[in-house]
Amino acid sequence: MIAYVMVGVDDMARAKRFYAAFLPALHYGVTEGPEGLSYALPVPEGQPAILPDFYVKPTFDGRPASAGNGAMVAFEARSQQQVRALHAAALAAGGASEGQPGFRAAYGPHFYVGYLRDPQGNKIALFANNPNEPGRNG
Repeated sequence: MIAYVMVGVDDMARAKRFYAAFLPALHYGVTEGPEGLSYALPVPEGQPAILPDFYVKPTFDGRPASAGNGAMVAFEARSQQQVRALHAAALAAGGASEGQPGFRAAYGPHFYVGYLRDPQGNKIALFANNPNEPGRNG
């Protein structure tokens, strides 16, 4: 299951105008913060989130946005061990590492993620966010 999709932008105001022209009509709500725009479908009370979410952000490395730089597809794994296994399998199948599996200080305490590039250069994230597994601080 795809968990979220992210696109990189250089001009946030222009991007906000563009996405505001049609995403609300598709029932996406937006949260705006210093890191960019986060779009999500409403969640009926007592129901799980409807995925994927869609994020519009400046590129993480500060370079100009381009296809693949700031664009990423994330796939949710069941566990940290599965993240490690799938990351290794993807490397063995011709991928390139963009970040070994592990915790990142910028994310929640249980968000465990490994980053890859497919053979074409598209960025892929494999992550687990299980509160029943050991977290970053423990």
